[in-house]
Amino acid sequence: MNAVPKYDSLIFNEAALKVRTRRQEILSNNLANSDTPGFKARDIDFAKTLENELSGKNRFSNSVPLTTTHQAHIAIKPIDEDPGLLYRVPNQPSMDGNTVDSDIELSQFTKNSVFTEAALTFLGGNIKSRMSAITGQAS
Repeated sequence: MNAVPKYDSLIFNEAALKVRTRRQEILSNNLANSDTPGFKARDIDFAKTLENELSGKNRFSNSVPLTTTHQAHIAIKPIDEDPGLLYRVPNQPSMDGNTVDSDIELSQFTKNSVFTEAALTFLGGNIKSRMSAITGQAS
């Protein structure tokens, strides 16, 4: 067992929080489109996405960059397919082709919310302990 962590705890907690936030957006999009005909539920593999975030791999590496032709144009990232975005396999797809199961999505959304709150707590505790070490005062 390696006693030395591979990543600094601030970097790890920041990356975990980014990925949790991204997953929350995806799950809320699924819930919002639960009645949209033909909508396919999506999700991410949290561990793999976190590993990619920590290693610095770009989410949009396969997409074509947009160019601006005027200085007033706003540079944006393309909203092409995120390579880490997966389709959720439905237990019972609906007749209109929608694969969102509201119960599953809501439970995943709630679970991710709890983990997001935990990530915020860990990050806050880490910052407090570092501030305590810097100032020499107990927090």
